[in-house]
Amino acid sequence: MAKKKVAAIVKIQIPAGKATPAPPVGTALGPHGIAIMDFVKAYNAATEAQAGTIIPVEITIFEDRSFTFILKTPPTPVLLREKAGLPKGSQTPGKAVVGTVTEAQIEEIAKI
Repeated sequence: MAKKKVAAIVKIQIPAGKATPAPPVGTALGPHGIAIMDFVKAYNAATEAQAGTIIPVEITIFEDRSFTFILKTPPTPVLLREKAGLPKGSQTPGKAVVGTVTEAQIEEIAKI
């Protein structure tokens, strides 16, 4: 069986289990002609256990308009905000402290 030719590789960050055909998914995948709903269903099924966390995904789109995707680890700032229990980071980074994390939590994040 011959290998499929890659047409594009798209990288986006989407909340786990909450992907929709609306932007950013629709605008990133629409120009490549793949079935957006197929991707949305597959992504949501693969990430339902991590609901709410932002999960980067790398989508490989082939010339025949099929695709595969690889889930990456969540960005470190997202994990730190979750462990600190914060909705967002500091308005003045480096000057105002908005939360703290323990060394055990940092080790846990590093293992992820």
